[in-house]
Amino acid sequence: MINLLRKDFQEAMPILEQLEAHQYKAYFVGGCVRDFLLKRQIGDIDIATSASPKMVQEIFAKVIPVGVEHGTVIVRHNHGSYEVTTFRVDGTYSDQRHPDSVEFIDKIDEDLKRRDFTINAFAMGKDGKIIDLFGGREDLDRRLIRTVGDGRQRFQEDPLRIIRAVRFVSQLGFSIDPETLEAMRQVKQEIEHLAVERLANEMAKLFAGNYLGDGIAYIKRTGLYYYLPVLREASHIIHRIPDSLQPLSSFGEVIALFHLLEPGQTVERWSRAWKCSNKVRQEAKQLVEAIRYFMENGLDEWLVYRLDNAYFYGFIHLINNLKLEKTVNLSQVQELAAKLPIESKRDLAIKGHEIAAIFPDFKKGPWLKRLIQQLEEEVVRGRVKNTTFELKEWIQCNPPETD
Repeated sequence: MINLLRKDFQEAMPILEQLEAHQYKAYFVGGCVRDFLLKRQIGDIDIATSASPKMVQEIFAKVIPVGVEHGTVIVRHNHGSYEVTTFRVDGTYSDQRHPDSVEFIDKIDEDLKRRDFTINAFAMGKDGKIIDLFGGREDLDRRLIRTVGDGRQRFQEDPLRIIRAVRFVSQLGFSIDPETLEAMRQVKQEIEHLAVERLANEMAKLFAGNYLGDGIAYIKRTGLYYYLPVLREASHIIHRIPDSLQPLSSFGEVIALFHLLEPGQTVERWSRAWKCSNKVRQEAKQLVEAIRYFMENGLDEWLVYRLDNAYFYGFIHLINNLKLEKTVNLSQVQELAAKLPIESKRDLAIKGHEIAAIFPDFKKGPWLKRLIQQLEEEVVRGRVKNTTFELKEWIQCNPPETD
């Protein structure tokens, strides 16, 4: 049996057992087995089975049919979600993402042949025995990323695998097999046709890797950046990235870094080109503003107040990666945050309608917003106490300019 200490597998074990109880084969497959062998933290646990998607839906009570046409459903078990995919062989990939057709089969061997890299082409039964048809364990020992079968064919099926290869370099610290690397070079122009959202997802994982410098080196070495949004027009940016770049924990941090390395390419430009969500764009903007303020004024209460505490880590990551003359650590930022008299304008002891009542002859407008911002800064900097009396007194001594 699989090591009982690996709670993640034990929690998913009933799914395998239930499939086998209905006379179907079932295995843990892919990255979860790889990470198990590498003794790394395991993310998603994927399962492959000889049962058809229809049968899986009949066997389990809670099933989400996310990709039935390609053999995949999500089984909900004990508050967890597990992708369960039927053994299959793929047809051609005209959209360079999904096979045009799939054929469901009852043997794991052919299913493993369609995997991208040997280190992802593992299957493991509930007894812990591992099926490794392509030398994946040897490649793990050699710390090597190598395609299953013909590399050119694998990359043409889905060019995102080119970026995935570099992402695994960044995450695992492995090198890329020379033949696989040559196949990447031959097919790399196909990256331009990929959905940007898929690219952004892979790039975010790549930049979060503990061996990020190795991954960036492969991007430079292969010229992949010539086919990536913004970088294709501003290729010099990739060469400004420090060789000792430390991991970034979000794509917002990545965009902020790129903009700070090349201010001519705005955060808005990066966000549009990479089709980022408003949340990612706002994160990048906040981080850029915080870094610029820090470079001019150093660390103070006003900086920390305006920076969402969810971005404190990103702020430190950028300071470290940009090699700024001024330095700061996370504990300093957190200590300042803990001492702030207010956390947002909602905490002010006076509200907007109360301020407006002090100036009944003024029409409401931008002046009110400006005045509230002034009050926030006065309170945060400790120049005015956050009491209704003192805030009103300050307002009367500092009447607003109307619009």
